Amino acid sequence: MTETPTLVRTCDVAVIGGSAAGLAAALQLVRQQRSVLVVDDDTPQNAPAEHMHGYLGREGTPPAGMRAIGRDEVRSYGGEILAGRVVDVRRKDDGFHLDLTGGHTLVARRVVAATGVADDLPDIPGLAERWGRQVIHCPFCHGYEVRDQRVVHIVSTPIGLHPASLMRHLTDRLTIVIHDATGIDQTTADNLAATGVTVLTTRVRRVSDGTDAPLSVELDDGRALPADAVLTGTTFHARTEAFRGLDVATAPHPSGLGDIVAADPTGRTNVDGFFAAGNLTGAGQQVIAAAAHGAFVGAQVAFSLAAEDIAAHARPSGREQEWDARYAEQERMWSANPNGTMTAETSELPAGRALDVGAGEGADAIWLAEHGWQVTATDISGNALARIRTEAERRGLDVRTLRSDANDITPYGNETYDLVSLQYGSFHRTPDQRGLHNLLAAVAVGGTLLVVGHDLTHRPTEHNPAEQTWIFDPDAYVGIDEIRAALESSKDWRIDVHETRARPTGAISTHHVTDVILRAVRTSAP
Repeated sequence: MTETPTLVRTCDVAVIGGSAAGLAAALQLVRQQRSVLVVDDDTPQNAPAEHMHGYLGREGTPPAGMRAIGRDEVRSYGGEILAGRVVDVRRKDDGFHLDLTGGHTLVARRVVAATGVADDLPDIPGLAERWGRQVIHCPFCHGYEVRDQRVVHIVSTPIGLHPASLMRHLTDRLTIVIHDATGIDQTTADNLAATGVTVLTTRVRRVSDGTDAPLSVELDDGRALPADAVLTGTTFHARTEAFRGLDVATAPHPSGLGDIVAADPTGRTNVDGFFAAGNLTGAGQQVIAAAAHGAFVGAQVAFSLAAEDIAAHARPSGREQEWDARYAEQERMWSANPNGTMTAETSELPAGRALDVGAGEGADAIWLAEHGWQVTATDISGNALARIRTEAERRGLDVRTLRSDANDITPYGNETYDLVSLQYGSFHRTPDQRGLHNLLAAVAVGGTLLVVGHDLTHRPTEHNPAEQTWIFDPDAYVGIDEIRAALESSKDWRIDVHETRARPTGAISTHHVTDVILRAVRTSAP
């Protein structure tokens, strides 16, 4: 299999970790029209849990379901979720450089770390196999689900008795086993025993093996305590592996159970421009609290960027900067040949006014101009348009260039065209579908819309983020299916072609060998 070429992408903000805190921070930032790339390896702290609780409006939602909802919300504003892992972060003059699995790199003005903490279970055989299901740690998260049942509470840390008062109220069949009495408040233990709770001070040998076997807690003295659930505390450590090279400061958690990243109330760490959010800065937060903190930190990052831009008397677009950087990296990004599908689909059309959206280096625009069309080439990158102008001048052609984003208010100057061509072009989603409406509005009555895109039906749905990063997120961009749905919902369009074809000879890449073609005619004014 041919390896995926490594790429460098730039953005305003890179978010490490795509669970509650990271997605909430990303959502705040994309709504401020900042370019955001979230890198997530799908290893959230709550992955073993079947449901999350205490999250107003999402009560009982599986953790994976919550992340899916959050990802869709971030993508709806053009934020991208990259399935992969950050392996190193370095600070350079042009920003933070994040090295990803697969050899890709992100360059970001700001970083939000939302990697959370990792739980370290007591060294008792059998606990890990049932963790997050029959073995729980928080009465708020899962106590209700085991109410009135047999619960064995294993205490292994100095503050391990802390949740016992809550669990005693949830069930009258509570047994406390003090596995490690170091630092335990004996008065609290005696008070619990005085209320009728069985309190045993003995070591736990193991929890019964196998998730299908009846649950029981086996003690060193030979007794076995049947249980419906086991409550136990954990220690933890901050997940800082990805950015250890930055020397981000950590600090002991007030509970004494582990360490967290040291950050001020706004999420700022000791490394300027590097923010931390969620459980990474305060272990013990429920999901709703982590999301709230992520949203707050995201807002602080937005203020940080805005202050920097004002000081520089600038209003930069992260997306423009990314594409300008990509075109600046190499002499030519694309083939100098026009897209074969475009030439085939337009060869029988009478020449008129053409709009090439996302023109890149302009091979299609040049071809259309050579065949008698009056061409306007648009792209978000000024560097790309400069290449078009140079080549058009060399060939003695008149090609108008227009720097614009499809999601601008009037990206095409309120003009209409006989042909609007979008060849492998991409523009980010917005909830109001502004870019899509702009694209369709640019087609004159009687004019043709021609869209050609990658066939994504055979893209893999799973991969190992520890080995490879998917460096682009197609779900953050408007696709052909969305364009077709808009056409079908309108009486003003006739769809002539919508099919999948092999890519024309000479244009086949190592990643995409088939294309989806959509050609439609505007039959009447909206």
